[in-house]
Amino acid sequence: MGASTLIAMAVLALTRSLPPEQILSGFSNLTVWLIFTAFLFARAVTTTGLGSRIGYLFIRRFARNPLTLGYSLAAADVVLAPFVPSDTARGGGVVFPITLSVARAFDSHPGPSSRRIGDFLILTAFHATYTASAIFLTGMAANPLIAEFAHNIAKVDLTWIRWFGASVVPGFLTLLIVPYIIYFFFRPEIRDTEPARLFAIRELQRMGPLKRSEWRLLTIMVAVMIGWITSPWHGIPNTFVALGGLSAILLLNILSWDDLLAEHKAWDALVWFAPLVMMSEALNGAGVIKFFSSKLFGQMQGWHWALILFILVLSYIYIHYSFASMTAHITALYPGFLGAALAGGVPPLMAALSLAFFSNLNAGITHYGTGSAPVYFGAGYVAQPTWWRIGFMISIVNIVIWLGVGIWWWKLVGLW
Repeated sequence: MGASTLIAMAVLALTRSLPPEQILSGFSNLTVWLIFTAFLFARAVTTTGLGSRIGYLFIRRFARNPLTLGYSLAAADVVLAPFVPSDTARGGGVVFPITLSVARAFDSHPGPSSRRIGDFLILTAFHATYTASAIFLTGMAANPLIAEFAHNIAKVDLTWIRWFGASVVPGFLTLLIVPYIIYFFFRPEIRDTEPARLFAIRELQRMGPLKRSEWRLLTIMVAVMIGWITSPWHGIPNTFVALGGLSAILLLNILSWDDLLAEHKAWDALVWFAPLVMMSEALNGAGVIKFFSSKLFGQMQGWHWALILFILVLSYIYIHYSFASMTAHITALYPGFLGAALAGGVPPLMAALSLAFFSNLNAGITHYGTGSAPVYFGAGYVAQPTWWRIGFMISIVNIVIWLGVGIWWWKLVGLW
């Protein structure tokens, strides 16, 4: 991605398609620096061990039966999601190792013993990961890119608190219902989850009490969260709230500058994210997005906007069978689909939010749809046909929740 965008910038300059200052303008975008900073928060969470500790604490406290054990893994993912903007890093790097260790603690391995509890835990943890990404603006790397598209095309601002306010009810309803559905189809043979709690207790004992670095990081994370929530009142952009938190991490020596330089995912995101923002703004300003969306979806003119939204969302979800990256899907399709929704009379905020949430929720339909999917699938507990079947079924559930309950929730809170 980084190489592609650098080449594109060079081509734009050499062909004089855009002036040099416009080509580099993406690097001054606040959204770009917000997601860059969030990646560095993720580094702090994993380096200090705070992420793993949170996971084991949830298991120790709530794992009273197989279903609550699944809920505890989902809860750990949700707690980490605002600060770890990569479902690969969060799900694959933090929650997956815990999930796998717990399954093995029950002597549940790929093959005949997977039905003991392993397949249930793997599927529950995976489907919680991308749902958590949908709940928070900083839950997935490309969510701020969506916010930028929405601002440029639909002229609506998807702030951190507005995003969370719209997603909180359908998101947590999904996290409540989906594990139960998986439990229904993959009812574990294990009934006593005490070994999982004992395993978590042993791991927490091995880690010892909260280290000073963890206490400091936890305090900073809470302060940053409060800063994001209260941003409409104090007026400081979310990006600078995050940069303030990152500065505190450096000043308190939670991470060193060399640690931050070593976080290549953050620098990689900075390199490809900024040019994408710049190019999307240029395409929108030239009227290209509006032209293509009207040509592609012009036949829907005159339909009721609710039907148009439903068809667009349905198409947007299942076209993801052709994508192995949520970011690539969003970059290629979100602007056009959003333009088509606006042309069809869909309220701007509803159009932007619906497509934004399903830019995350569509990741669950395949074993390659997002970075964490191959990690969970690669554990070998669930066969590919089963993975796809469950993924399709849960996509239907998500449509019912987010376009059913969700839309009425947005109406209730005055978003349309």
